[in-house]
Amino acid sequence: MFTGLIEEVGTLRRAERQGEAMLLTIAAAVVLEDVKLGDSIAVNGVCLTVVAASAAEFTVDVVPQTYRHSNLGQLRPGQPVNLERAMAAGGRFGGHIVQGHADTTGTITARTREDNAVRFGVRPAGPEAMRYIVPQGSICIDGISLTVAGVDGETLEASIIPHTLAHTALQHKQPGDTVNLELDILGKYVDHLLRYGSASPNTGKSGGLSAAFLAEHGFA
Repeated sequence: MFTGLIEEVGTLRRAERQGEAMLLTIAAAVVLEDVKLGDSIAVNGVCLTVVAASAAEFTVDVVPQTYRHSNLGQLRPGQPVNLERAMAAGGRFGGHIVQGHADTTGTITARTREDNAVRFGVRPAGPEAMRYIVPQGSICIDGISLTVAGVDGETLEASIIPHTLAHTALQHKQPGDTVNLELDILGKYVDHLLRYGSASPNTGKSGGLSAAFLAEHGFA
């Protein structure tokens, strides 16, 4: 699990591809301080497993499923990437619950200055993602824990404070660029349970929350 607080910006050194499988080698410093083979590091918000490491770089596998649901396939050597190690059990929880599982990608539609902040507009690749995006709720963009500043049709907006912009790869992003999006896990679980709740062991009826269910169990 991650928090969405970026520890450092690394640099992609090599991207080896075989179909939709990849090996990424990334130059870093902070995340290598206590790295071990098998550790999890989020790269642009995608949880990946360390398969090799040295004092200056580490290598991770990208499987086809991850390739298809993220922007990692678009990375080129020399590009910056956001990095975060998995959260330690005794660590401070400064962001929100981030799994490192990209749900979809999004395209930056706008980047505008707003006093000391920069406001980004992002359109998710699939419009169904908007059901989980709530104004003032949480969104993870390229691994960064952010607050949804606004929702307009098929676009979300996030307001980026100067520190976040200066210390993440988001500073290099412009309209037309692609970012990874991880939707709020709480919203996804609630939505799933409401729509696909398990069948009742007594009636065999499909689960899920409804007026009939509430009445049957004394809530209405």
